Amino acid sequence: MNSELLTTDELSARIKYDVRTIRERLKDSVLLEGVHYFRPFGGRKILYVWNAIERDMMSAPTAKSMSMMGIPMANGSMLHA
Repeated sequence: MNSELLTTDELSARIKYDVRTIRERLKDSVLLEGVHYFRPFGGRKILYVWNAIERDMMSAPTAKSMSMMGIPMANGSMLHA
């Protein structure tokens, strides 16, 4: 693995978000386990994968691109507003 691993405090300093915001609002909504973070040895400690977070922060969809894509519906179709 050639990725830089960060603790929550280190990630907080790097992206300028409060530690609490990362834990309560970003983790499991934007930051996904197995993609952006993992728990080594199945423990409680969380390590964040900086390369994945940086990649996805830079390629986040804009409001305009989201409106062009539409809203996914339960039946598999797309709602275009």
